[in-house]
Amino acid sequence: MSHQDSDGTGADKEFLSTFARGLEVIRSFDTETPSMTLSAVAEKNSLSRAAARRFLLTLQKLGYVSQDDKKFGLTAKVLELGYSYLASLDFSETVTPIMEEVSYQLGESCSALVLDGVDIVYVARIPRRGLIPLNLQIGARLPAYATSGGRVLMAALQAPELEDVIEKTHFEQLTAYTKGPDALRAELQKIRSDGYAIVDQELELGMRALAVPVLDRRGTARFALNSSSHVSSVSMERIAQEYVPIMQDAAQKLTDILP
Repeated sequence: MSHQDSDGTGADKEFLSTFARGLEVIRSFDTETPSMTLSAVAEKNSLSRAAARRFLLTLQKLGYVSQDDKKFGLTAKVLELGYSYLASLDFSETVTPIMEEVSYQLGESCSALVLDGVDIVYVARIPRRGLIPLNLQIGARLPAYATSGGRVLMAALQAPELEDVIEKTHFEQLTAYTKGPDALRAELQKIRSDGYAIVDQELELGMRALAVPVLDRRGTARFALNSSSHVSSVSMERIAQEYVPIMQDAAQKLTDILP
């Protein structure tokens, strides 16, 4: 679908491209570029310097962006944009206690994440001090194709949606074990059959991860539960035999209690 004109006129009169571009500016700040100059924001978002300046000054007046010398960065107020979504899932009252129980049983971190385009986004996390090198916070994004949570949520997509995600994914050989698109398609079929996903050192060397989907009462995947371990602490066999039942039990509890 083609979207035209910042005032909503054009091919789709319901689409406000100015609003969409403002959201894209917010999303362009990430772990690799947490702060950017005006020129960098303009280049990253394919905007003129004048347009980028208007977006940044508007976001600054609304409290979502701050400026330090010549660089701009997001403020903590951006987190408010996600609070309504988290509240709709009732994380603090229902999800977090079950995640804490999983973390205690496994002795590992436990996270909840959602699929957003070609990425997964962490929406809740119970951390554990260990050997995992990744420092993940709420709001962190990782490529879905190389993560257990991403794969279990991709496996739940309808075929057209899945192919759209795969086509838009920029596949990189992150480690010697990272699967490409053809191997990923075969793996997703196995995940649909098994009901869980295990990724062995495909995102980061030394890291194994397990994820299970949390379904609503209609059987649609709402989000995924994930736990990561170091290869030196747990074997693939133990993950399959001991960790999977614990995670699936937790996912079923969440399905039963979430509205």
